Amino acid sequence: MSWVANVMVSVDLDDGANVAALSMWLRAEAPQRGQPEGLGGRGVGYLHRITGPDTQWGGWKYPECEVWAGALNHADLDALRQRIFETRWRQPNAVQLLVMDQEESFFRLWMIRGNELRQFAPLVPNEEDDDFYQSY
Repeated sequence: MSWVANVMVSVDLDDGANVAALSMWLRAEAPQRGQPEGLGGRGVGYLHRITGPDTQWGGWKYPECEVWAGALNHADLDALRQRIFETRWRQPNAVQLLVMDQEESFFRLWMIRGNELRQFAPLVPNEEDDDFYQSY
């Protein structure tokens, strides 16, 4: 059985190497969801760069950021957020982490501001909240 989290990381062009290192950590060292520290499986997938001259985006120009994406399996998302926060980014205010966990219907956005990683997407609408959808 799997538990998939769709993840995208957008960073300044100067931080591509940091995302590549994050991807290697996800592949080989990242803890799996629900496993005690030091026990259980390691590695939950990896991120792939989806911007650059070898990729196709709409428009006539190349993006002015680097975006990496992946579908992670059994990822400990708290550990991922902590790793994002602790990375020594060259442009920390440009870092955006977007996560859509299994059974969720929209991405949540996390950004580094000051001395914390903050969620900017709302906690609601909740996917279970029928009243929200009926109001539109």
